[in-house]
Order: sequence, then structure tokens, then C-alpha cells
Amino acid sequence: MKLPLLYDVALSLLLARGRQSLVAAIGVTFSITMFIALLSFMAGLNQLLDGLVVNRTPHIRLYNEVQPAPQQPIDRYSGLDAVHARQHNFIRSIKPSDELPRIRNVGAIIAALRRDPRVRGVAPKTQAQVFYNVGTINLTGTISGIEVEQEDRLFAFGDYVTTGDPLSLKTVANSIILGKAAADIMLVGVGDIVQITTVKGSHVQLKVVGLFESGLLEIDKVQSYTSLSTAQKLLGEANNYVTDVQVKLHDFSLAPPLAKEYAQRYEVQALDIQTANSQFETGTFIRTLISYTVGITLLIVAGFGIYNILNMMIYEKMDTIAILKAIGFSGADVQRLFVVVALAIGLSGGAAGLLCGLGLSVLISYVPFHPASLPTVHFYPVSFNPVFYGIGAVFSFITTYLAGYFPARKASQVDPVDIIRGK
Repeated sequence: MKLPLLYDVALSLLLARGRQSLVAAIGVTFSITMFIALLSFMAGLNQLLDGLVVNRTPHIRLYNEVQPAPQQPIDRYSGLDAVHARQHNFIRSIKPSDELPRIRNVGAIIAALRRDPRVRGVAPKTQAQVFYNVGTINLTGTISGIEVEQEDRLFAFGDYVTTGDPLSLKTVANSIILGKAAADIMLVGVGDIVQITTVKGSHVQLKVVGLFESGLLEIDKVQSYTSLSTAQKLLGEANNYVTDVQVKLHDFSLAPPLAKEYAQRYEVQALDIQTANSQFETGTFIRTLISYTVGITLLIVAGFGIYNILNMMIYEKMDTIAILKAIGFSGADVQRLFVVVALAIGLSGGAAGLLCGLGLSVLISYVPFHPASLPTVHFYPVSFNPVFYGIGAVFSFITTYLAGYFPARKASQVDPVDIIRGK
């Protein structure tokens, strides 16, 4: 049968059941719209939450944590007689070794890491425990000495500095960027002087050149940043005193094996991002899975709507089907006819759904959103990933094809003689 004639008959059937066909198309449109909007919003939310962790977390962290001495003094003792040789030592309250939490030979390690083609960048850091002096009260705090340019390039440090210029740490001597929550407690701002006490008892005055918000209130109450050299002076250590080496990779999926490799090669402890944030990755996967499940369910429900409408159309058009077969339409032609009807409903509704989904996603992305814990966010996060639109188009085609195939197969098996006799 010629295709133009087949399409003309399909159009006639659609117009004959115009209202029902429109309702089915609207169902597909609604399903695709919500599918696109839901996936776009959830993907944007996942990217936002991932950014809070991934952007601010090194792919590999090299450090030298304080640990108990591997061999205690009593273990070195061995008597001359057999009794001493057979004795067992039971030790409680094992004291850690007297080694500082510094990375030995850090300059050579950093140079080697920067030559590694798998490494995107390296940022050293020195941690210092301090007390913020507020009148007669001392508040516990942590100061991280950083190379501000590397920290900004690798971890978007500047995005979290809400007041002041992060590069001031490099240009202003004895400067500090305070956490916003800590600054509010101490009633200080940019340009003020804060006094701190180091763990060694030294009193130091630092000038506030900026305020930052990490999105986590408890961290902002204690965390502050200064230059690497200033942190080393606070601790009274040399300029090669570094407690952490933060490594960013080109492909962070390589972090677990590389962490083991670096730990063995440089004789340090290494922590990869997957191990440090395994629970967070699980939450991201579950949110994505729920989004896809809900979206696909909407498409399947729309497919059942098309299936029911075609079933009713076949039941009401039995005489038409009999006449078509009597004038020369084969069973395959009749099956193809109703598949075309289903695809016309599904594809028209799907195309409209893709456009409406894009429009709804754009609308959501312009809705103001100012969470107190996320200072860098001003609108609801939305991802305009083309993959979502491709998935929506493919699923709308498959769903509507299957919804039309089974009724069409039933119509192709109608015996025109039985229908005419029945009439």
C-alpha cells in the first residue's frame, strides 16, 4: 500500500477521534515536560552539592598524621636467659612518637607531583591550631596557611570569599581571612585587627582582609586562612614546614590507586576523595536513580493512555477496518496504519514536551534562591544537559510505539467477513 494513502487514512482516524487524540498528546507532553524539568533540577542540585565537596576537596591528600611509636622501649629489652626470651609484654596507654606532623622532603615531593602528567595541580597547606582572643575569652580556631593563587585555581577559594580580596593574603603581611561566623562572634570586619594565641603561647596580631563562607556554619566558626609563610611563622617553623599536600588530578577516578602509589613512594599517608566522601556519592546516586524512576514512570503512564485510546478507536472503527481490508488493505497495512496513528500522537506530544520542559527548566533557573549556608548560590540550580532531552525523545518514541503496536496487531487480525456479517 502506498504510504501517502496510508497517511491520509491515519489523519482521518485522528481527526475522527480528535478530542481523545489531543488528550493523549497532552498526556505525553505533560510526561515529557515533567521528565525534563525533574531531571534538569535534580542534576543541577547534584552538581551544586557535588561542588560543595568536590570543588573544595583534594582528589588526594598527602599528610603525616601523629601515630603511636611502632616500637615501645620495653619491646627493645631482651633478657639473656630463656625466661626473658619467652616473656610477653602488655602495654597500655601507648604514647605517640615525638615526630612533628610535617611532610619530610616536601619540596622534592611537590616538584615530582607537578611533573606527573596525571596531576592537574598541587597546593601545599600548613595547619595551625590557635585561640582567637575575644576580650578575656579564648575561642578555639584553626588557621590554614595556603598558597592563595593555587588554592583559588584548584579549589575555587575566591568563590567563597564574600567580602574582601583573597589575593590580599599574598600582598598584605600578617593578614587573615576569617570565617563569617567567627567574625560575627568577634564583631570584626575587613580592616580590623584580631589577636590570636598559638599553641606555644605566642600572641600575634593579624589584619582581617576578607571574610569567607563555606556553607557549613560549624566550620565557619573555627576555620580561617592566611598565607603559607604566615602560618609557618605562627608555628615558629621554617619555610619548608608543610602538613598537607593537596593534589588535583585530571581524572579523579584515578584517585584510589594513585593514593596508594603516592603513599608507598613518598612514605606518607594518603587519602583519596572517594574514600573520604563515599557516603556523599551514595546520596548523589540515589537522588539520580529516583529522578529517572519517576520520569520513566510518567512516560509509561502516558503510554497506557495512548493504548487505551487506540483500543477504543479500534473497537469503534471495526466496520472501517473491515471495509479497508475488503478494498485491498492487508493485515500488515492495517497494523502499520494504527502504529502511525500512535506515533503521530506520541511524537507530536513528545516534541511539545521537550519544548515545554526546556521552558520550565529556564523558568526554574530564574527563581531567586538565597540559602544562608550557600552564599554563592542566587538561583535554583538547573542543568541543561542535552542527554536528558535525548533520553526523553527516545523514551517517548519507544513508549508510544509499544502502546500502538499491540492494539494495531489486534486490528490487523480482524476478519472483515465476520464484521460485515455482524453488521
